[in-house]
Amino acid sequence: MPNMMRAALLGGTAALALAGVARADAVQDAKDYIKEVTAPVTQWTGPTTGPKAAGHKLIVWVSTDQRNGGARGVAEGIDEAAKIMGWATRGIDGQGSVNARAEGIAQAIALHADGLVLDAIDAAEQATAIEQAAKAGIKIVGWHSGPKPGPMPQYHLFTNITTDPLEVAKAAASYAVADSDGKAGAVIFTDSAYAIAIAKSNAMAAVIKACTTCTLLSIQDTPLADAANRMPQLTTSLLQRYGKKWTYGLSINDLTFDFMAPALQAAGIPGDGAPHAISAGDGSGPAFQRIRAGEYQIGTVAEPLRLHGWQEVDELNRAFAGEQPSGYVAPPHLFIKANIGRDGGPKDIYDPQNGYQDAYRKIWGK
Repeated sequence: MPNMMRAALLGGTAALALAGVARADAVQDAKDYIKEVTAPVTQWTGPTTGPKAAGHKLIVWVSTDQRNGGARGVAEGIDEAAKIMGWATRGIDGQGSVNARAEGIAQAIALHADGLVLDAIDAAEQATAIEQAAKAGIKIVGWHSGPKPGPMPQYHLFTNITTDPLEVAKAAASYAVADSDGKAGAVIFTDSAYAIAIAKSNAMAAVIKACTTCTLLSIQDTPLADAANRMPQLTTSLLQRYGKKWTYGLSINDLTFDFMAPALQAAGIPGDGAPHAISAGDGSGPAFQRIRAGEYQIGTVAEPLRLHGWQEVDELNRAFAGEQPSGYVAPPHLFIKANIGRDGGPKDIYDPQNGYQDAYRKIWGK
């Protein structure tokens, strides 16, 4: 959805921020918003009714790349919830390859899967393979398979699960504005292979532009699948180009910063020095560890990965029963050093203590 259209729907100061309109009160708005998205998540706001668990099913999840902490966390949630349902699961790792992802979907068809989860696979990229799966009678749901949550009938997806990417992006970029007191010099990292990534990076850019005293230095398009090879040299190049003007790095995924940190360290930049890294998803273990230690990352807008895995299973159960999707969209939650000990838990993953597992068990009759 274009920024101006999205802005018109939101109205008020939120509209102006997403449209990239510069405003004198942008810094205070950012600080107020950060208070909201760092507050504890203790109430279940998802579904409380739905179909009982269907009989035995085979669910195949095909992951974009299990090196990606977000995709891995969702897959773990799928396996966990499916076991409670009494269903079998089969996981296939796309290993960061377009062809491997297509082959994974073909394997799901060959296995006569009842349900297919596209785990961080862009639906447009795999449209042909997905259509073949749909023709085989497989129910299909996605995680980060499109730029927004909800059904994607044009790609045969019963529903796509994600937090609202525009809100996630707003939280990440707002933290840069608030933390810098309106003086951020930002470089944004995106990956144009994914529609959801472009939606996030555009929204982050709009928030930075809305801050009259902040500077958007550049938007860097670099593939997540090749982050290990590209990020070290790209980081060095950006340091040479912008120097001290570069104070904040904003990325659509924590994976970017896995490989930026060593380059910063090699350049003699301390762990708590600029550029400060903030991610608009997904809340990986290494990101939690960096934030907790105050080393080369100050924030991540973590998604409730295991909850999303449970939701994938619930949505498939609704599809099997011929019902509508639940429509649930989890709210964004920003982790910073001040709240990571409270909300991050011992496993360095965002697993909200809001009773979601009990809620889903009750729905399923399990």
